[in-house]
Amino acid sequence: MKTVALAVTEGMLHFELSLAYEVFGSDLTHLVDPWYDFALHGPDAVRVGRFRLEPDHGLDRLPYADTVIVPGWADVDVDPPAELVDAVRAAHEAGARVVSLCTGAFVLAAAGLLDGRRATTHWSHTRALAERYPRVEVDPDVLYVDNGSVLTSAGKAAAMDLCLHLVRLDHGSAIANTVARRLVVPPHRAGGQAQFVTAPVPAQDDHPLTALLPWAVERLDRPLTVEDLARQARMSSRNLGRHFRAATGTTPLQWLLTQRIRRAQELLEATDDSVDAIATATGMGTATTLRRHFNRTVGVPPDTYRRTFRARSRPEGPGLGSLMPPGA
Repeated sequence: MKTVALAVTEGMLHFELSLAYEVFGSDLTHLVDPWYDFALHGPDAVRVGRFRLEPDHGLDRLPYADTVIVPGWADVDVDPPAELVDAVRAAHEAGARVVSLCTGAFVLAAAGLLDGRRATTHWSHTRALAERYPRVEVDPDVLYVDNGSVLTSAGKAAAMDLCLHLVRLDHGSAIANTVARRLVVPPHRAGGQAQFVTAPVPAQDDHPLTALLPWAVERLDRPLTVEDLARQARMSSRNLGRHFRAATGTTPLQWLLTQRIRRAQELLEATDDSVDAIATATGMGTATTLRRHFNRTVGVPPDTYRRTFRARSRPEGPGLGSLMPPGA
């Protein structure tokens, strides 16, 4: 069982804290048994906004966790407690995967974990993070950054994206998508997607993409083009591109490629279909094309992904994260 420790102290933001609890602390053993062994770590009773928390363990127990999550830090102009910073640093040195949500990146930066690494935080605080910690390569334009053992996310909804990314690394795309459906959130937004878009998801019934996106997902086995999408949406290709950029932060072709890769992941996890068959089923055409895009996007070839996922599905198997390169 993977242990997840949520580090809590005075001065945390309750939204990111409760979000992490919902993903990793809920009983989802009906999906994967065992699920995560989740616990709160903090100094005595902790007040977070209007809420009072009773930690399960002290911060000194953080180094015993597989994953440590640091929620958002409320006042970035105030230095986080030295006890928290030291505990997070010790956890990383002990081999834990350390994750910050939103302005929790300031805690990781104070611990020196972001030195020489690319990182992000809420767009309104990226300048402050860069100025205070000049050794951090701050990227203000992404949802989250995966450096392997250190991961950071932008604010609010992007924190959920990173949590689902962790579930995807640990349990595969199918499980992560099921968790997303349970939470009624988009199943996958790539970490490199822009933080600030006009409408992150087209929620309105009359939005031009509301019917188009599921239509396209049902036809991933076909060689869809931008012209095909524009024709279905009854608009010009240029107009379609503008709507896609506003609603998803990316282009129609990049969005399609992301959906094809995710479908390929699901098929590699759940079936014994050959790479050639999966290439056909995902509209990639040939195994060579699938391997090229899959390797570039996921970081490992399809065959390696399948072997690793199957191996880590067994209790004695190695973790997928151990074979996933930075940014995967």
